Amino acid sequence: MRVLLIYPVFPKTFWSYEKILELVDRKVLLPPLGLITVAAILPQKWEYKLVDRNIRNVTEAEWQWADLVIISGMIVQKNDLLAQIAAAKQRGKLVAVGGPYATTLPQEVESADFLILDEGEITLPMFVEAIEKGETSGTFRTQEKPSVTITPIPRYDLLELDAYDSMSIQFSRGCPFQCEFCDIIVLYGRKPRTKTPEQLLKELDCLYQLGWRRTVFMVDDNFIGNKRNVKLLLKELKIWQAEHQYPFSFNTEASIDLAADPELMELMVNCNFGAVFLGIETPDEESLEFTKKFQNTRSSLTESVDKIIRAGLRPMAGFIIGFDGEKKGAGDRIIKFVEEAAVPTAMFSMLQALPNTALWERLQKEERLLDTSEQDGNQTTLMNFTPTRSIEDIAREYIETFWQLYDAKVYLNRVYRCFIKLKEPPCKPPFQFPSLVDLRALAIVIWRQGIKRDTRWLFWPNLFSILKHNPGVWDRYLTICAHNEHFLEYRQIVRQQIESQLEVFLAASQKKEKQPELI
Repeated sequence: MRVLLIYPVFPKTFWSYEKILELVDRKVLLPPLGLITVAAILPQKWEYKLVDRNIRNVTEAEWQWADLVIISGMIVQKNDLLAQIAAAKQRGKLVAVGGPYATTLPQEVESADFLILDEGEITLPMFVEAIEKGETSGTFRTQEKPSVTITPIPRYDLLELDAYDSMSIQFSRGCPFQCEFCDIIVLYGRKPRTKTPEQLLKELDCLYQLGWRRTVFMVDDNFIGNKRNVKLLLKELKIWQAEHQYPFSFNTEASIDLAADPELMELMVNCNFGAVFLGIETPDEESLEFTKKFQNTRSSLTESVDKIIRAGLRPMAGFIIGFDGEKKGAGDRIIKFVEEAAVPTAMFSMLQALPNTALWERLQKEERLLDTSEQDGNQTTLMNFTPTRSIEDIAREYIETFWQLYDAKVYLNRVYRCFIKLKEPPCKPPFQFPSLVDLRALAIVIWRQGIKRDTRWLFWPNLFSILKHNPGVWDRYLTICAHNEHFLEYRQIVRQQIESQLEVFLAASQKKEKQPELI
């Protein structure tokens, strides 16, 4: 069986980072971990080819080669995913679809022959059995949550490694919390399931043998969901990293209660973790309680972020506007928090009701969901339900907040205030001369931000202050300064796309108001 694995195109998102990736001659931030895990679970006597359409298109030779096409993606990738199903069917190929989008909205991908839903450790063997029986269609589902200790090492060898800026690896699935808007607990449950330390280290061995020497992103939606098991992993990982001379730096996602565990933060830093994404959502305690994000109300959010920075972890954080009962000025309060906490990277979006979440179910009962079949849940998408205050007010507040957060000077000052107090990393990899690509990227950043733009009046004093007062972080500091290249463009995309959608929405609303009621 010859299997063609296809990963659909992402639209431009907060995390696209095209301008930054261009600087270092790479195409994509992260690889399709789900698809290469699927390839590892399926029979190894089958042949596999993988095409990440964020890197390149599928060739006609690859279409002709394939006996079976497998496509997986997230809701934000839905448009290209559906297009690839159609392209495969036009060529007479058997098509199987899985992943978060198909699992959440299977009715939207029924044009595929096979739907492999939920978690593949259970449903992929069902699919293989059907194929071996000669079946040409079917849907495979399960309510069971499999142990991830049975998950094989992903087929990293199928990737075009040079195209990616970071690699992905997974230690756990699931999250113990109950945030109303979150679909992770719907897809993977509230009981975190973890791999064994030995299992994860074998995956790192695989990446090491393939020659990978850059960042590895732990894609767990809450890396510290099972603190006992993650500490066991980190103690083993610390030894592995030292023995291999720290070939990888790590980033991950975690809940804010990380700040309450100094031992855990120290273990992460000693394993060469450099950054952590935090789901802060809002500084408004009433909104946090309403959406059941109680873990964010137990201590000062600003103080928690400060502890994380001083421990040596750069914070990235997610923020949301549009919660029920939210008072006007939520965007200004988010700006104030981001500035006070010195969070360099603040992902900001309007609240979306994701299918099958507690929020979705509640809004459905309240008849507040809107017809948003064309929406994909991107950050540049209007809300898909009627909020408790005007959508127009929320959208305009969102645009202006994003614009202010990523003003070039505001951003550079915020990055400086974070890095001036960021603890110097204790891990010391062997010195390597920077590549020509890295030197070119550095020169471009210095030219644009330190000479060409009026940010030069901030760039040089801030850089010299870092070199004087916290020299151990200067290289990471300049890397995050470079991210300004992405956000300067992306904030314009946010403004253009939201204003365009808002114009259509308001026109439709006015038309509806003018229509006479039918008796």
